Amino acid sequence: MQKVKISLDHERSAMLLERSCKVLAGGVSSEFRKFNHPHALFYDHAEGVYINDVDGNQYLDFTLSQGPMIVGHSHPHVLRRIREYTEKGQLFAGQHILEIELAEKLNKYIPSAEMMRFCLDGTTAVQTALRVARAKTGRKKFIRFEGHYHGWLDNVSWGLTLDEKKMGPRKSPTSVPWTSGIVESSKDEFIILPWNDLVLIQKTMAENHEEIAAIITEPIMCNNGCILPEPGFLEGLREICTQHGTTLIFDEVITGFRTDLGGAQKYFGVTPDLSIFAKAMASGYPISAIVGKREWMQLVADGEVIHAGTMNSACALVAAAIGTIEVLERKGTYERLYALGQRLMEGLRKVSKETGQNLLVQGLGPMLHTGFADVDEVREFRDLTAYEQPKSKMFVQGMQQRGVRIIGRGLWYISTVHEEKHIDHAVIMARETLKELN
Repeated sequence: MQKVKISLDHERSAMLLERSCKVLAGGVSSEFRKFNHPHALFYDHAEGVYINDVDGNQYLDFTLSQGPMIVGHSHPHVLRRIREYTEKGQLFAGQHILEIELAEKLNKYIPSAEMMRFCLDGTTAVQTALRVARAKTGRKKFIRFEGHYHGWLDNVSWGLTLDEKKMGPRKSPTSVPWTSGIVESSKDEFIILPWNDLVLIQKTMAENHEEIAAIITEPIMCNNGCILPEPGFLEGLREICTQHGTTLIFDEVITGFRTDLGGAQKYFGVTPDLSIFAKAMASGYPISAIVGKREWMQLVADGEVIHAGTMNSACALVAAAIGTIEVLERKGTYERLYALGQRLMEGLRKVSKETGQNLLVQGLGPMLHTGFADVDEVREFRDLTAYEQPKSKMFVQGMQQRGVRIIGRGLWYISTVHEEKHIDHAVIMARETLKELN
């Protein structure tokens, strides 16, 4: 395999990284920023579908800041909304009118959003949902799935390591910690299972339902492989939870507002009891929401379950969310997202075939995944062992060196401001990169 040619200069980024490492741990503020190619890069400005680094390199952006920039970078309507509202104040430590308007919008579009609370990120919203589920059911444990990401706190930082030797047998997985420093007892809070296996879940619930407060799932396994649920899988989870009085939680941090204004629950027609929305909600501003059926959220309303946060629903955050949703409400927005995503997937499959490569492309359209594997599809986390990781890494690097930025693990996002010409350019660059991998 040939080494991908390096065509862009990153000298100033390298200098800034050296300076940054003296004061920031690892030189970054989030672990996964280390893994840009050829090293952590520093960015200067972004607008629309383009992001520019400090060395003057411009990238056609499909990372969209790990998903939040669904209406593109620096969208003028969103920025105007923020500017106008923050002139009135930044943080009141009290209620303001716009957060009612935002809640009413979510209530209008999201099937499960009868009541809600706003948080700052997906991690805190997930923990709120688990707390509500435990209080509602009087049970302690939850079921979660291998490879599903629900934030970085201890009780959800297990089952994210793709190591078959450590993962144990498929039908009775071993909980593998994601990082050092996790409290060992936190693994007692959950049962972990492979995803997309309804029969195994039914068996597990039949044996353990008296201690299971919730089943939490990404409705689409976006973080690893962009894997769709098997037909009937989400419906099956809904039926199992209803049968056993267990809370069904959808983690829609990625799928929320990306699959539909009502999230994946609207797209698939399956309504959970509680849901978490974040990322694409506010164009990069830190706001999330735990939304749910009134019966569950009344526990928060009554103060039986405490939810708090000084910075929750700050003026700029709510204004950013309102502005973002207003753009997404425009006629034809989602039809375009899906059409562009399908165009990209079809184009990538075509150039893969032309170049004799084994590029596997799968996803829904507004988000998709690419990796190299000699299989027709992956349907659960363990299937990702089929991917040729070094080759996938070189593909991502080769695309970035050609000015096309995608997420290191092979995930692509489409924005409302991408156009067919951008999709076609990305496909052309993919063809050139694939040629070099022979």
